Amino acid sequence: MFDVIVLGGGPAGVSASLYCKRANKEVLIIYGEESGLVKAHKIDNYYGFENGISGESLYNAGIKQAQNLGIEVLKEEVIKIEIFNDFFKVTTNKSSFESKTVILALGTKKNTVKIQGVKELEGRGISYCAICDGFFYKNKDVVVIGNGNYAIAETNDLINIANKITILTNGKKAPEFRADNVDIVTKEIKEISGKNKVEEITFKDNSTLKTDGVFIANGTAGPVEFAKKLGLIIKDDKIVVDEEMKTNIRGIYACGDCTGGLLQVSKAVYEGAKAGLAVIDYLKVND
Repeated sequence: MFDVIVLGGGPAGVSASLYCKRANKEVLIIYGEESGLVKAHKIDNYYGFENGISGESLYNAGIKQAQNLGIEVLKEEVIKIEIFNDFFKVTTNKSSFESKTVILALGTKKNTVKIQGVKELEGRGISYCAICDGFFYKNKDVVVIGNGNYAIAETNDLINIANKITILTNGKKAPEFRADNVDIVTKEIKEISGKNKVEEITFKDNSTLKTDGVFIANGTAGPVEFAKKLGLIIKDDKIVVDEEMKTNIRGIYACGDCTGGLLQVSKAVYEGAKAGLAVIDYLKVND
């Protein structure tokens, strides 16, 4: 069992991991997608680089620094985080790991799709969390939008609840998945519509599909999706933390862009350090 699992390989996650590892804690970093930092062509407002540095170079240097210190770093897609009495279980597309604490450093990614009707019907049949909202669709027909591991994980959470599930890949390749009450449709989606709630999906070929609810699981899960599933407090699509980066759930911390505020490397590194130190203090008391 690890002392801490850090989700995210950017400045916040790596900073947190360095502090924990230097305190002789067993640390695992898991990241599925590279940080938004990689997209920065040049950073010239961060301390210590007289001629600036590319975001990609800074990002790769952080990962290498963690590895050089002996931190295990895995590039796998996290699809589920579960809370048990005295530990957490993190499941990826390849394996699962247990840890005494979890630090979320997942950036600002919001898992949504650009389909007409999504924004208008959010909270009225559009959901981003099968565990949170699946109960409301007991014995009803629902759709899951997505074609990757995250979409399959959401579908599995609905299989024993919903009457019928249709995975809509929205023009993308169909996943290799089979279940008695699951269909897969690869047609592109034109619109999601309904008077007061979700009622129908219209495809670009003008065919339609009646449905009671839509679960969006496009791409990979982001901080908002994990926060909702875990029961973390969210405000304006950001995870709420206290001054020590603690969330409202004991043993779970968050840092970096997913907590809002100044979206800068300096802020991410600072919050990562605070989260790492807070985890060290937590483990001193609870080990």
